[in-house]
Amino acid sequence: MSAVIGRGYLGDTDLQSMIDLLLTLRAPDRVTDYPSSADLRELLMMKLVRNATRLWVNADNRLIAFALVDPYNNLRWEIDPRAASCGLESEMVTWGVACRRRMPVDDGKSRTLDASCREDDIERIAFLERHGFIQQPLRSLHLERPLNEPISPPQLPPGFVLRSVTGEHEADALTALHRSAFGTEHMTVDERLAMMRVPTYDPALDLVAVAPDGRLAAYCLCSVCSEENERTGRNEGSTDPLATHPDWRRCGLAKALLLAGLRALKSQGMDRAVLGTRSDNAAMLATAEAVGFRVEWATIWFAKSLNIDGNDTGRMAR
Repeated sequence: MSAVIGRGYLGDTDLQSMIDLLLTLRAPDRVTDYPSSADLRELLMMKLVRNATRLWVNADNRLIAFALVDPYNNLRWEIDPRAASCGLESEMVTWGVACRRRMPVDDGKSRTLDASCREDDIERIAFLERHGFIQQPLRSLHLERPLNEPISPPQLPPGFVLRSVTGEHEADALTALHRSAFGTEHMTVDERLAMMRVPTYDPALDLVAVAPDGRLAAYCLCSVCSEENERTGRNEGSTDPLATHPDWRRCGLAKALLLAGLRALKSQGMDRAVLGTRSDNAAMLATAEAVGFRVEWATIWFAKSLNIDGNDTGRMAR
């Protein structure tokens, strides 16, 4: 292969090139794996991610690889197999490590660069293992539910109201709800706004349950990506992410929102719904299965530990 040039992300033209490369390299049944084309559009709306993105082009200025580190310290990449022998693999991981070193370390946790792939993706697993990533116990489960089966009407506790998000002015409250639900500081208003500004965003599918005192108690952000459906030949939508504030857990809000999301997707002509959850989230898994979702496949996670002295290792100390 001719000379390869690495450079930073320059704008929308690069985004489209990244999407085109992703769609060209992935098999149809892997098009929706994270990050999908819709995910890339969302991620690259954030300055943090744009600054952590690098592209590699050949002498004809054709994109042959890209790598980025998302807001959760995960390395995401695509590479033309013909470029694998050009030393790009190591460059991509080195770029990811450098980006991760610029990011803060959570108190009480070691600094790691993380990554993931399907549990049966032999090539990506080999890539990660070659570069010192160690598999972790946690898995992410991918669930699906056909929409031609009966969908029960959602039932809310007395005094609660189910509605769609009314605009970007609710981003602050939605971010606070997400942080409380997951016990995390990772979600930012900037990230929530990015979700609401992608071309695939439909406010009618951004559902919230409002408590009697007016506070947002739970949300379910559903979506449909026609670009992905066209590529896969499927007709599906997502009912993910989903979150409930700790004050209103075990009230049936998550189940009600999922049922409302399923009905909304079906009304838009979808014939299948998908969602994802962590393997250790027993409550979410039980709720999803209660409304007809079933686990189809899993994503496995890897971590590369970065020592303070600058020597990287695959050993983990979480």
